[in-house]
Amino acid sequence: ATDQATDAQEPKFLKAVELYFDRASKYSSASADTLKHIKSTDAVLSVTFPMEKNGKTVMIRGYRSQHSRHRLPCKGGIRFSSEVDLQEVEALSALMTYKCAVVDVPFGGGKGGIMIDPKEWTEAELERITRRFTLELCQKNFIGPGVDVPAPDVGTGPREMGWIADTYRNFNPQDVNGAACVTGKALSLGGVRGRTEATGLGVYYGIREFLGFPEVQKQIKHHGNVADSTVIIQGFGNVGYWASKFFESNGAKIIGIVEHDVAAYNPNGLNIEQLSLWRKENGTFRGFPDAQIIDTPMSVLEAECDVLIPAALERQIGLRNAHRVRAKLIGEAANGPVTPGADEVLRKNGKIIVPDLLLNAGGVCVSYFEWAKNLSHLRFGRMNKRWDERSKEQLLALVEGNAGRPLSEVERRQLIHGAEEHELVYSGLEDTMIVACNETRQTALAKNIDYRTAAMANSINKIAASLAGSGSIFTHA
Repeated sequence: ATDQATDAQEPKFLKAVELYFDRASKYSSASADTLKHIKSTDAVLSVTFPMEKNGKTVMIRGYRSQHSRHRLPCKGGIRFSSEVDLQEVEALSALMTYKCAVVDVPFGGGKGGIMIDPKEWTEAELERITRRFTLELCQKNFIGPGVDVPAPDVGTGPREMGWIADTYRNFNPQDVNGAACVTGKALSLGGVRGRTEATGLGVYYGIREFLGFPEVQKQIKHHGNVADSTVIIQGFGNVGYWASKFFESNGAKIIGIVEHDVAAYNPNGLNIEQLSLWRKENGTFRGFPDAQIIDTPMSVLEAECDVLIPAALERQIGLRNAHRVRAKLIGEAANGPVTPGADEVLRKNGKIIVPDLLLNAGGVCVSYFEWAKNLSHLRFGRMNKRWDERSKEQLLALVEGNAGRPLSEVERRQLIHGAEEHELVYSGLEDTMIVACNETRQTALAKNIDYRTAAMANSINKIAASLAGSGSIFTHA
């Protein structure tokens, strides 16, 4: 897909992140020396270890990058993919630094990866690889609740996070906060309700906010509501699936879902749950009765729609296809799906781009909540749910007395309901995205720049303020 989208001379992902950084740095208030400090990667770990497969020894390569330790711990996913390389891991860790700063999550940026195709390994082999990589991280002090906290990414999920947490606990049995060494865990291991759908929900909140801005509505000639908007999503993994669910449940029409082999398209809207069940049973969209199945999936990215959400991998919209994209607003749910050249083409064509470092920050935001929950050893809502309900009950009794009519049981239950953990997580995420979107908008309007440059400039200013406030040990004579 990348070959169909990008030209040979277009920059690789790391270079693209640096180009965006350089463009935004002109609008920041940071000094040249501080910018140099922020841009460079603090530390990188590269490891190789042997693993037996079918009686033969295979050498496995893994990386962990800590881009910035201006705030600790470092935070970022671990991906299992044959495409993993050091440059990609460094670029993703840099993006994590800027992403955390944009949404005011007090972490530095990190990222990890193991160069394997998880489909080629059994579950037992994957467990051995994950635990061995975690051992390497423990030995080199590249993991810990206050040092570096991994999370799921491409090719990993709650299962792998459970193995990482267990390995860390075995090597650090005295660490009472050991559960906070990794996020994205299953609930039974200290995970938080709402983490699974967090990135997709954050994408929904972010696009909803941008559609509500009058200047966006004017530029793309849109009514400003999620309801009745047409949406095309590339990628039907965790992020794509949940984003499509939230858009669908809020009245949007999902007219296309693009996967690596085929795309499902229906101008009247797809039923997301039915499509998901079909793919689970058949391993593909092929044969799904309520959609047109298109064998050239990348062409669906160019179909007419209000909102296009690339939620797969980086570099999916490049110089080869950017001029053909007809969507009014592009929401980057994946990391780096639009190349710098394509970014320019799209903006010249009057498109709005909501950047990745803002839009897909829902995952790290809810990871922060999970980390905080693990450190407090207390489920959100446990201490105050009943108190809130009792207070509301007393208030309700007064209202009923004055109104002269009792409420029905259903009405009463709805009004006095105290917040559950997932509701508090949703609320925290929604507030975070609203504040970050508005900060980005204010900077864009004040400096007359695009949203990506505005989000990055805000991020640089926040990191620079943190570095200035803490000073720098051993730097000055």
